[in-house]
Amino acid sequence: MDFALTDEQRMFYEEVRKFVENELILPVEEYYEYDHNQKFIWKNWKKMAEYGLLGLPFPEEYGGGGAGALTTCLAMEAAARSGLDAGTLLAWGAHTILCGIPIWKLGTEEHKKKYLPGIASGEKVGGFGLSEPGAGSDAAALRTTAVKTDKGWVLNGTKMFITNGPIGSQFIVMASTKKEAKAFGISAFIVEKDFPGFSVGKELDKLGNRTSTTSELIFEDCIVPEENMISQENFGFVIVAKLILGWERSCLLAPAVGGLGAGLEISARYAQERQQFKRPIAKFQAIQHKLADMKVAYEAGKQQVYRVASMLDRDEENLLDAAVCKEFLTRAAIRSADETVQIHGGYGYMREYQVERGIRDSKIASIGGGSSEIQLSIIARGIKKL
Repeated sequence: MDFALTDEQRMFYEEVRKFVENELILPVEEYYEYDHNQKFIWKNWKKMAEYGLLGLPFPEEYGGGGAGALTTCLAMEAAARSGLDAGTLLAWGAHTILCGIPIWKLGTEEHKKKYLPGIASGEKVGGFGLSEPGAGSDAAALRTTAVKTDKGWVLNGTKMFITNGPIGSQFIVMASTKKEAKAFGISAFIVEKDFPGFSVGKELDKLGNRTSTTSELIFEDCIVPEENMISQENFGFVIVAKLILGWERSCLLAPAVGGLGAGLEISARYAQERQQFKRPIAKFQAIQHKLADMKVAYEAGKQQVYRVASMLDRDEENLLDAAVCKEFLTRAAIRSADETVQIHGGYGYMREYQVERGIRDSKIASIGGGSSEIQLSIIARGIKKL
């Protein structure tokens, strides 16, 4: 399939690049101050909201841009291509995609009117609570429970590794409502930070993506109004996870495509400038092959993401394609980040050139949002069906 972009989409891509370059890129020293102290860059968040990025896929009636999945991917790719830090990109994905999309696609009209405008404006930060201290890849084994009472649903349990946890206003939280049914006994709830019994645990110190905030979420007899369940009771995991996977494995992977493009561009330029043995290192076949591999990964990864996003826009089944996309881009991003540092040599190991960020930031893709091992299992099952 040809994923030819419209003139309007191409213009939008370039406009986002210019916006990021002119408004969001920080001086090296200032960026590393945020990175070292693991601080969220609020001033950039507010600018992104004003520009319309945070509500991009939502209908205009809820404060969004009505852009669709592919155009949302283009915005996230463009932002990464222009050098927006990975922590802000991750926070954006958790906010708009993991929290906002389920509310838009599965929530009631009251849910949409209540929550989406705040998400689109950036005034209310969103997140998604699935992983737990003892339930990661085996998400259906989660221990957080929800019991229906005359006060509403009462949640008890702990969520772990939650992006935007310390700064979030509302979260989509998965909890067991029929434990013996496992994956077919899990429901999804919208939980606000001010609900009685909800608290945020300690902020977690991370390897990469350090300008995003991450923490535990704790539920101790947390009372959630009955109407804050989204989707069908006991089928939240099946329905919400299926919905999120396609968006997560396109829009949340789009920054990886932008990162591949940026790494290639930076490496090619440096290879032309760096002299060794009286000639640019770009003249050496070993460097040429690295650059060629990076170009292949960039072009292939772009087509993978566009394919999954286009399927979302057409409401087509894309579980297998999304798994293929995530596994390919995960490997490509980690390898490209390593090669970018290698091409830069000793300078690549120094913060001044900022390429070391790629190694720290890219690793999360092989763990979060479904590990590489889980993707391979999904792909294997898909092959059997084929």
